[in-house]
Amino acid sequence: MSSVTVVYALLFYAATAILIVGLGLKIMQYWQTPQPLKIPVTPAPMTGSGVVSRLFSEVVFFKSLFKSNKWIWLFGWVFHAALAVALLRHFRYFTDPVWDWVVLVQPFGVYAGFAMMLGLAGLLLRRFVVPRVRYITSPSDILFLVLLLAIGASGLSMKYVAPTDIIALKAFILGLMYFDWQPLPGDANLLIHLGLVITLMIVFPFSKLLHAPGLFFSPARNQPDDVRTKRHPGAYEAQNEARGS
Repeated sequence: MSSVTVVYALLFYAATAILIVGLGLKIMQYWQTPQPLKIPVTPAPMTGSGVVSRLFSEVVFFKSLFKSNKWIWLFGWVFHAALAVALLRHFRYFTDPVWDWVVLVQPFGVYAGFAMMLGLAGLLLRRFVVPRVRYITSPSDILFLVLLLAIGASGLSMKYVAPTDIIALKAFILGLMYFDWQPLPGDANLLIHLGLVITLMIVFPFSKLLHAPGLFFSPARNQPDDVRTKRHPGAYEAQNEARGS
């Protein structure tokens, strides 16, 4: 077994552990953070089912972003929707036999790759051409967009520039899952793509990309506007503490 296979196998195990543990600890922190005040962004739903519907519209359709800025919404939604389809397409490497719904996704996954690149390019361009956005942009904002663009470009290159042996790649991934390591193809574009994915997995729990799970814990979004119909002890106690201080 080649040293490349061993190195990448160990890196994937380490990156997966960092991703799962880091993400789990962050979600636990979000879960345990108190929400003493009622601060839903109005107009807000007044029931729990309404909150679920609101979160669904935010996660799937980016409703508030659509109301705020149509161009940012367009690029952002295209990127996230295309990314979701591309990720679903990659399930073919983790399943044997391949599930029926994964087979159905395959024709759309290729187009999703190009759509993802288009959305990312628009979001990156916005960081430079919009003055108020450029003012608050940090180097990490640029680096994450470049990293995602590089992942997409290297992935598309494996189909259109230098095709890789996807059968051997699938054997390698399944081997990682069942602890039965198989040789990893030595294609340069494949190694670059996997290396970038590993990098993303490692930095994800420590980056702004945590807005993905963080949205579900945002008190401005996950609270019903029921202050007139239901007593909220946390808010009452917070007011007393503020008066006492």
